[in-house]
Amino acid sequence: MAFDRSRRDFLVDTLKLSSVLALGPSLLQMTSPAHAGNLSNIGPLRAADANGVRLPAGFTSRVIARSGQAVAGYTWHRAPDGGATYATASGGWVYTSNSEVQLGGGGASAIEFNANGGIVRARRILSGTNGNCAGGPTPWNTWLSCEEVDRGFVWETYPLVTQAAVQRPALGRFHHEAAAIDPVFEHVYMTEDQPNGCLYRFVPTGGLPNLASGTLQVARVSTSGAVTWVNVPDPDGTPTRTRDQVSGARRFNGGEGIWYQNGLIYFTTKGDNRVWMLDTQTQILEIFYDRANNPNPILSGVDNVTVSPTGDVIVAEDGGDLQICVLDQTGIPKPLVQLTGQNGSEITGPALSPNATRLYFSSQRGTNGNGITYEITGRF
Repeated sequence: MAFDRSRRDFLVDTLKLSSVLALGPSLLQMTSPAHAGNLSNIGPLRAADANGVRLPAGFTSRVIARSGQAVAGYTWHRAPDGGATYATASGGWVYTSNSEVQLGGGGASAIEFNANGGIVRARRILSGTNGNCAGGPTPWNTWLSCEEVDRGFVWETYPLVTQAAVQRPALGRFHHEAAAIDPVFEHVYMTEDQPNGCLYRFVPTGGLPNLASGTLQVARVSTSGAVTWVNVPDPDGTPTRTRDQVSGARRFNGGEGIWYQNGLIYFTTKGDNRVWMLDTQTQILEIFYDRANNPNPILSGVDNVTVSPTGDVIVAEDGGDLQICVLDQTGIPKPLVQLTGQNGSEITGPALSPNATRLYFSSQRGTNGNGITYEITGRF
């Protein structure tokens, strides 16, 4: 699909001006100039606090939910995973969280906060699905919840209004991990959590926010990093899986989190501990972080990812030292959060509140197999 300059400019201006699209600081900043980043200036982690969380000076933690326990009268789900935040009309926000439970026990929940950070209510926004791992927010205030199962679906859910979730088969059926919206060129980028997974792009018919029909594409990457996109013949993935339908499709070792900001797509591959960066205009792909040759290789088990308003890439670990690390503009990591006493768990769902004063995330299996969802307050 071709996009003329006037259409792109109109969409960008609309996204900047509309307050209802304020679903998080990263998307609020997505069309502004690149920032220098400030989280890289944080100090060392201190001893663990009463919640078992190690943080730099100036940051504090709070447990907001535990699997199987009530949050504002709602029983919080098991295996919390990917998440995002959305601004509310009252000045508060909503945090969504997936549930990576199989056999129809998955889905997603949401917690609403008031302007002071107090919990107002919690509720289910998706039920009866399988292995809802990560996903991605949209500029029109929905949450794309991805099923990480063979021929899994993407579900569009509604954190701010009471509306039934909608299955979006046009986005393909595969081991979905995460999704990110490019609002300028009107594409949806998606990762696939398989050792030989692919990077996908969805081109909606007539442009966004339509996710009901369009063209699913898969990436080919040249030795110079130039990306070309090839249509997937059968997005339904049967009998041939989507990743095996296009000759020469680039294989990525365990695609995980993905995020859009300021014309760039960041995504992680856990199998080789890399963070990638794709320029959505030039379609050039680069390696932003590679543990194998980074001068400070403290980040391992790279998984969910988000980006701060100042351009710092925030990456959660699945395993490793159970840290959330910040990558500065040169790709050098620094620890922001570390959980203690939770070996065997993973950190999931990092998301900044719309006012960038709080960071939310979960420990999927916690200390006894039950998930714990946290809030970190500080300067982001």
